Amino acid sequence: MFEFLLTEQQKRIRDEARDLVKWVPRQMILDMDSDKIKFPKEFLKEAGKRNLFGARYPKQWGGRGMDWVTTATVMEEIGTLGYIFACVFGVGAELVCDAIILHGSDYLKEKYVKPLLRGEIFAAECLTEPRGGSDFFGTTTTAEDKGDYFLLNGQKRFIVGAEGADYFLVYAKTDPNAEPHKALTCLVVDRGPGVDVKYLYGLMGCRGGGAGRIVFRQVKVPKENIVGRLNDAYAVFNTMMVPERLGTAAMTIGAARPALEIATRYSTRRKAFGKTINEFQGVSFQIAEASMNMDVCQSLVYSTCKAVDTGQDPNLIRKMVSETKKFVTESCQRVAHIAMQVMGGIGYTNVYPIERTFRDLRLASIWTGTNEVMSAIVANEYYKELIKKKFSVRDYEADSEAAEAIDEKIYE
Repeated sequence: MFEFLLTEQQKRIRDEARDLVKWVPRQMILDMDSDKIKFPKEFLKEAGKRNLFGARYPKQWGGRGMDWVTTATVMEEIGTLGYIFACVFGVGAELVCDAIILHGSDYLKEKYVKPLLRGEIFAAECLTEPRGGSDFFGTTTTAEDKGDYFLLNGQKRFIVGAEGADYFLVYAKTDPNAEPHKALTCLVVDRGPGVDVKYLYGLMGCRGGGAGRIVFRQVKVPKENIVGRLNDAYAVFNTMMVPERLGTAAMTIGAARPALEIATRYSTRRKAFGKTINEFQGVSFQIAEASMNMDVCQSLVYSTCKAVDTGQDPNLIRKMVSETKKFVTESCQRVAHIAMQVMGGIGYTNVYPIERTFRDLRLASIWTGTNEVMSAIVANEYYKELIKKKFSVRDYEADSEAAEAIDEKIYE
């Protein structure tokens, strides 16, 4: 639909992502959904060999020197394999690497970013804790200063790549006496002594990503593994919200796309009452709604990507990213619902992959910040934006017949 927005170079990278999608064996998809594959290292190695990770990062560190629009096209295509493929693709190369590229030292980029983008090692982000999901600043994991290293203790939960990652991006409390925004530090932590996966979750969908709970006990973390500055993880967290939520939106479109295509094709073949069911408005109107939702989602994602790429006001970006994540994830969940409804009972079976898509996409409105958090951010930013300025062009409130009835305008 929006191919006209892409440059020739962006189209080529998009097509490279499609070639990777064609390469993935069917059995890998099935084995991940049945948890026979705990973490898809072969898929990630292949993506790295093809230089598809980190399209927007500098070539110096192994990227392609492109932008967010390019990244969105790649994430969308990877998502068509299944939501979990995009999850594991994005967590390391689009989240962890993003933090290190933007805030880390050249030493960290050389040691951790380059080999990850080549598909030689894998990474996971450790943010959520058992006692706190959306409450990021309620982190209880601690990193005690021991001179030339920290001693890390605590737990992180729902970590995609807990099983499989070679290193972790961990947020920990380094100043127990400071206010929450100034108490945390972001660290790169290698898998090794004291890093244990204590629980692998049985998930409704998005299986095969090694999601688990990690326990850190007396883990030595060298000081050079600080990402950003000591006690300033807030700065890292702020920038991480862009790739987490915008990447999620792009890949959600990709995951929903096959469901709509399958249901649409099915409706042109399935017959009832002597004609194909797409001839009934009850079916074709549902397909129209789903198609419209997909187009609006793409439009919103690529507009937001353009806002980030062109360096628009951070508050505008914060609002756009949040509303994009919320709108796209909920719309694509609706698309999966429509696809199953169009197909009827057979869509509820594993004869078609609709039921897997339906299960997988339920995660979309929960992770990387619940959609309720997105609503809170959008409301906050919109109120600030509107209240600080007068009506944009004219005083629209005055354009009513009884506008001067001041005694009737009661506010308290």
